Amino acid sequence: MKIGLYFGTFNPIHMGHLTIANHLAEHSDLDQVWFVVTPLSPFKKKSSLLDNYHRLEMVYLATKSYDKLRPSDIEFGLKQPNYTIDTLTYLQEKHPNHEFALIMGEDNLKSFHKWKNYEIILENHNIYVYPRISKGKIETQFNDHPKIIRVDAPIMELSSTFIRQEIKDQKNVRPMLPEDVWKLIDEMNFYR
Repeated sequence: MKIGLYFGTFNPIHMGHLTIANHLAEHSDLDQVWFVVTPLSPFKKKSSLLDNYHRLEMVYLATKSYDKLRPSDIEFGLKQPNYTIDTLTYLQEKHPNHEFALIMGEDNLKSFHKWKNYEIILENHNIYVYPRISKGKIETQFNDHPKIIRVDAPIMELSSTFIRQEIKDQKNVRPMLPEDVWKLIDEMNFYR
């Protein structure tokens, strides 16, 4: 089975995340997309970042009606600080019959050469890159790389940062969020 790993804090998960993940699940050779919820580093205090399990619950609520999308708390049990290469190694050992790929926005590809063991990641895993409106150039080594697959996904200019600010400013963000996620945020007074 081919699994696309979509890493993020998902603080909160929104319709842009779902649109991209579902597009990849439906229009690529990936069988499933796992939303890998990045845990809050115990060394960093970020007041706007919700507790790990609240964010995982939102991802669960957002994906429960999609057959090919799954929440993942795989990084919650790994030592911090954690690197993508460590997560990939752990997943490959735990699921030897699965083939894991990374999903990232074009903006992340620009700094990919700075990632720990990026050469090993590229040697062993495909990377599905979706378009983002961003500035700066991509390292030429990644332009025609056989492991980097560019996906013609919709460009989603929606961010969790924007949604959090809108909630704080008491604006209606309901259309930007899956209904169950909106209900949880509203009931729990998240981001206010």
